[in-house]
Amino acid sequence: MGPLAEFLAADHRRLEALLDRATARPAIVDPALFEEFREGLLRHIGMEEKILLPAARRARGGEPLPIARQLRLDHGAIAALLVPTPTIAGVGRLRRLLGLHDSLEEGPDAVYDACDRLLAGDVAALLDALRGFPRVRTAPHTDGPHVEAHIRVTLNLAGRDEIL
Repeated sequence: MGPLAEFLAADHRRLEALLDRATARPAIVDPALFEEFREGLLRHIGMEEKILLPAARRARGGEPLPIARQLRLDHGAIAALLVPTPTIAGVGRLRRLLGLHDSLEEGPDAVYDACDRLLAGDVAALLDALRGFPRVRTAPHTDGPHVEAHIRVTLNLAGRDEIL
């Protein structure tokens, strides 16, 4: 595992631990811990969307990674799942999607390893940029049928109907 993969996978583990802590009590989601997780996850998505994927595209002469479209669709669905007030059921859906999504990013020949190979000459600068990526401001949670409808649309567009 290269340095980009190590850094980004470690952030996945940090976020998973936060979510575990936020849901440690049966049937309750700790709002403060979930908000820390939510902010961190949106920051992580931002690092990939604003730094990693554009760097890979530049290194490929303007051609995006073949998996980039799916990653972006997943990111949209993940962000949609972070909109409503967190519930145990909602967190369950989010965990299922994150499991599918993370398998595209981590592991041999997944996107992080591909980026380590493709961007080997720029790793130090990319790690500095990733570490320096700003915190993300979150909006208040929004609930209602329109939110669920949007979640369904984003999951469908991402081809993640099994999460519905």
